[in-house]
Amino acid sequence: MRVPPDNHRRRWRSRPQKQRTGEILQHRFLLLKALIVVLFGVLSLQLARMQIVEHAKYNARAESNRLRTVPILPARGLIYDRNGVQLVENLPIFSAAVTPADVPQEQLLTVVAGLSEITGVAPQEIATEIAEAQKSNDPFTPLVVKANLDEETAFRLRERQADLPGVQVVVESVRDYSTGALTSHLLGYVGRIDAEEYVKLRDDGYQLNDRLGKAGVEYTYEAVLRGRPGYRQVEIDAAGEEIRTIRSVSPRPASSLVLSLDLDLQRQVTQVLQNAKGNSLNAVAIVMDVRTGGILAMVSLPAYDNNILTDPVDQEKLPALLDDPARPMVNHAISEVHPPGSTFKQVTGTAALQEGVATSDTTITSYGYITVEDEYVPDKVWVMRDWAALGTLDFYRGLAMSSDVYFYYLAGGYYENGQRLFRGLGPERLARYAREYGLGAPTGIDLPGEAAGLVPDPAWKEQAIGEVWTLGDTYNFGIGQGYLTMTPLQLLRVIAAIANGGDVLVPHVVREIVGEEGNVLKRVERQVQHHLNISEQHLAIVREALRQAAVYGPARTGTSSQVTIAAKTGTAEFGQQLADGSYASSHAWYTAYAPFENPEIALVVFLEKGIGATHAGPVAKQIFDYYFDRQRVAERGESP
Repeated sequence: MRVPPDNHRRRWRSRPQKQRTGEILQHRFLLLKALIVVLFGVLSLQLARMQIVEHAKYNARAESNRLRTVPILPARGLIYDRNGVQLVENLPIFSAAVTPADVPQEQLLTVVAGLSEITGVAPQEIATEIAEAQKSNDPFTPLVVKANLDEETAFRLRERQADLPGVQVVVESVRDYSTGALTSHLLGYVGRIDAEEYVKLRDDGYQLNDRLGKAGVEYTYEAVLRGRPGYRQVEIDAAGEEIRTIRSVSPRPASSLVLSLDLDLQRQVTQVLQNAKGNSLNAVAIVMDVRTGGILAMVSLPAYDNNILTDPVDQEKLPALLDDPARPMVNHAISEVHPPGSTFKQVTGTAALQEGVATSDTTITSYGYITVEDEYVPDKVWVMRDWAALGTLDFYRGLAMSSDVYFYYLAGGYYENGQRLFRGLGPERLARYAREYGLGAPTGIDLPGEAAGLVPDPAWKEQAIGEVWTLGDTYNFGIGQGYLTMTPLQLLRVIAAIANGGDVLVPHVVREIVGEEGNVLKRVERQVQHHLNISEQHLAIVREALRQAAVYGPARTGTSSQVTIAAKTGTAEFGQQLADGSYASSHAWYTAYAPFENPEIALVVFLEKGIGATHAGPVAKQIFDYYFDRQRVAERGESP
């Protein structure tokens, strides 16, 4: 058999190889066609989604590149004291700003470098802010890079605007507080909106670069002082420059505030309190109209200059303000609580009278202390001390002399050898009357940051501390010590309710809201939170005891040379406990009202360190003397 040559054998195998190559190419071509079809399908779907499903969204975005809505903010409302003294004004400033949407990506570095060179702000900081704003939901609002430019810098920036797309000089309005620290805790301040605030308020028309009230009445009455913004709808060119105004809606003018504050009295109270502050970190004095609840003066020391925090923030002075251990930015009149000491005996006294635990003739003898048998440890006896051995006391003298023993009896009763010799109120009833006066809850004053304080009772102690209530707790409760805490304003409201016949008033700082023409839009009316469940007869007994306290008791240090007052001192112990059971430090309290015959004002004085009669009383005396002497001079038509 003849074998074919090798080359013939190779030619025979080459035909199937060519066939397989063609098949592979054909399959690849089909796959490519399928891929092209799929890609065009995806593209078609994407176009359909953009043009049909999300047409409105992209149409609005395209339209916003041609049309821009520019907000028009009304001038912020002003604030006046009760006598028409203006306390704040609006000042114009120049600010360097950039509209992120108007910055072309290819010119971003040029814009950042130019802005940094003129303003002195770090390039990285500017670039980061622009990038974040471009990704946000509002890239068309001008982003303020640096506020409060001097005229030379503003002029230089205006010259460069043609070379720096999106950059502009804007005129902003900032607050200037002429009275500074004197009224800062009442007025508060206005600052730049932060990211969290913007998320909450953008639906109300706030912009990324808006300012708003941050504290005081600036915060509480933000909606009143802001007014309602208007807007201009303008057509712009590719560089972000305005071509023409298409539509304009005028803003609604902001309203102004008239406070119940008496600026002259505020100044005098501040000076007197500052002189008496001594080594106390904090001090407070408040004067309130007992008929209306209007705050005539509210001083919390130390105070702060609110111009430091008004945007643009003074970065050089800010650290010292934040690091001050006395916390000047805290309004200690409403935001910090302390045990009230013997000033609380007003509450214990009215409760005891109303519940029939005592009458005006109830007599108790103070030998300077009482002994209390421990309820859980046999043969252990506690000694509860009075501030002096005051002898036999009726109700009037017991309150006037501020006898601890007298009020131990009224609050917790007295027991000897397991036998009850005097029936007291008990903690539940005492707590109920404390809450009658509004203690343990905010007063509702029109200022932010108010603390609630604490009215304790057995259920609270069990839940909060995990311990049972003892008779010693009741004794301490009755004299304003132990777990009981309140703000100076809460204590002021207690004596004001006793003075005015039982109305627990809601204090207020703002007296009127007025329009741009000075017309009264709203008058803040007297608001009674509730009326005390205490008879007028029993309130009258307590009022007389408070008058006697200012005649011959410890409260006589606050007696005025102008009018008859009713008053109560308090010295609340705190700090390190000493071997004899007393404490190393004490808070000084003094609360009073005048005139006794026809109550008009009430006040409270608090010093973080001191003794009520010794340190707080003389402050009250000077406040009363100034107020009523000035009043009588005005009535006679004389010059002060």
